[in-house]
Amino acid sequence: MKRNPFFIKLTQWEHWPAFVYYLPLMPFFILRAIKAGHLIHFIIANPGLLYSGNGSESKFQTLDLLPKAHIPNSFLVSKSENLKSIPSKLEILHFKYPMIAKPDIGFRGYLVKKINTEDELLKYLDKVKIDVIIQEFIPFKKELGIFYHRFPGEIKGKITSVTIKKFIESTGDGKSSLSELILNDERAFLYHELFAKIHKDKMDFVYPQGEKITLSVIGNHSKGTQFINGNHLINTGLESFINGICCDIEGWHYGRLDIKYESLEKLLKGESFKILEINGIISEPTHIYDASYKGASFYQALKSINYHWSLMGAIGKKVHEHDGVPYPKVFPLIKNLFHLRTYSKKLKKLNAEDF
Repeated sequence: MKRNPFFIKLTQWEHWPAFVYYLPLMPFFILRAIKAGHLIHFIIANPGLLYSGNGSESKFQTLDLLPKAHIPNSFLVSKSENLKSIPSKLEILHFKYPMIAKPDIGFRGYLVKKINTEDELLKYLDKVKIDVIIQEFIPFKKELGIFYHRFPGEIKGKITSVTIKKFIESTGDGKSSLSELILNDERAFLYHELFAKIHKDKMDFVYPQGEKITLSVIGNHSKGTQFINGNHLINTGLESFINGICCDIEGWHYGRLDIKYESLEKLLKGESFKILEINGIISEPTHIYDASYKGASFYQALKSINYHWSLMGAIGKKVHEHDGVPYPKVFPLIKNLFHLRTYSKKLKKLNAEDF
C-alpha cells in the first residue's frame, strides 16, 4: 500500500497546524487575563522586543542584543537596496559562500535558505523584495532549541524545554537515485516535494554506497528537521551557562534560543557555538513535537504550551508591577496583528514557490 503523506500528517498530531494546539487553550488564556486584570498583560514580558517578540520584531535588531562573539556574522539588506551593490558589500565584509538568507521579520522557517552562489543570492533578493538578513553559514552539525525564562528582579532563570534538532539525512546505496532514497525513508518521504526543490539538480543522481547526504540544514520542523525531546540535558551546568548569557540580554525574559554547536562539552565551556536566533512570546517549547518520546501525547503537548503561557503572563504582570512598564494600547496592537497576518500570507505564498 502506497504511503500517503497527507493522510499521515492528518493522523499524526506532530504535524498538525498551530491553531489545533492553541484553540483548546483559549479558555485558560482568557481566565488568566481576567485574573490579571488586563487582556494583553503578557505582551510586555519582553520589553526589549517589539510586542515582546510576537513575530513582528526585527530578528537583526534582536540578535544585536547579544555579544558579537555569540552570533553569526550578519548584515541587513533593505528591500529598497540596489542589488548591484550586494556583491561588493559581501567582499568588503569578507562573506563567503555558502551563506544563509532569511527574512528580517519571519517565522516557521519561511524563506530561510542556504545560498551557494552569487546568482542564487541575487535571484532570492530580487524575488522576495523584503528586508533580508544575510548570515554566515555555521558548519556545526548540532543544534538545540532551549526555552528559558527569568522573572524581573531575579538573577537566576530556568530552562523548561530543550529540543535536539536532527537534520534528515539519506545514505547512498550505489543503486538508488536521491529521489528514491527520500521516498524510501520513513520520515524524509513526507517532505519529498520540499527536498525536490532544494536538491532539484541532484534528484536523479545515484550516490555511492555509504555516502551521507544532508537533505536540509535549516533547523525548522517545516523544513523536515526532526524535533527530539532533549529535556534530559537540563542540569545545573546547562542552566548556569544559559543564564550567564540571558541575564545580559536587555529586556528579554521569556523565549527560546536556537543554538548551533560542535559538542555539548564545548558548549558548556562557552566554546564553538553560535546563537542563530532569539525568539520571544511566539516561541514554542518544541520538544512537544517528539511524538516518539515515552509518555508523549497531544494532551501533554497542550499541557506544556498552557504551562508556558502561564509563565509568559506571570512575567508580563511582574514586568508591569516590578519595572513599571506600561501595558500597550490595544488598537495599535490590533493594527500590528492585522499587518502581521497579511505579511505572513505573503511569506507563505513566496515560500511555496520554486526559486
